[in-house]
Amino acid sequence: MDNKVKAPARAGAIAPCDVILQPQNTGLGPEKTSFFQALQIPTKISKGTIEILNEIHLIKKEDKVGASEATLLNMLNVSPFTYGLKIRQVYDSGTVFSPEILDITNEDLRAKFMEGVMNVAAVSLEIGYPTLASVPHSIVNGLKNLIAIAVETDIIFKEAEMAKEYLKDPSKFAAAAAAAAPAAGGGGDAKKEEAKKEEEPEESEDDDMGFGLFD
Repeated sequence: MDNKVKAPARAGAIAPCDVILQPQNTGLGPEKTSFFQALQIPTKISKGTIEILNEIHLIKKEDKVGASEATLLNMLNVSPFTYGLKIRQVYDSGTVFSPEILDITNEDLRAKFMEGVMNVAAVSLEIGYPTLASVPHSIVNGLKNLIAIAVETDIIFKEAEMAKEYLKDPSKFAAAAAAAAPAAGGGGDAKKEEAKKEEEPEESEDDDMGFGLFD
């Protein structure tokens, strides 16, 4: 709205929007009643002035403004339309572009840049051509291959030690993962297990006379 100004309705102009009159006291004298009747606008005389009784859809969008409608709006001092400049193209340093480009944020630029970097890395890895974008991935992939070879052979180096240890004793890493779990969650589970044990009756050796079912 900063670049737009209000404008009155002019006869013969194409309405850029709908024009609706709300119920109101117009402040006009009774002598104007016939004018409202000609436009089929229901009114009444209230305190010596004309009052519009109902909401009136006076002009529809893209319809041509009639002389009577324009006269009425001017009598009511209503300027229903707004006019202003709408930017369609921007010219800068020999380049013409859409104004939407000016709405791009720094986050949009970063996202586009990272998308391009990922595409370059993917193409470089596929064709085996090293670039700054693909070299980190190539190093990681090479390290994975070396660890895989070390696991299958007697070769030992620092990065492969953990993989070998895991294959020897997975339970060691399972215990470490359980210890790293949130204390609250682990404590709650432990309490539930304890409560469950307390609720379950202990089996007496007298029930089977000391012999197992399959003894």
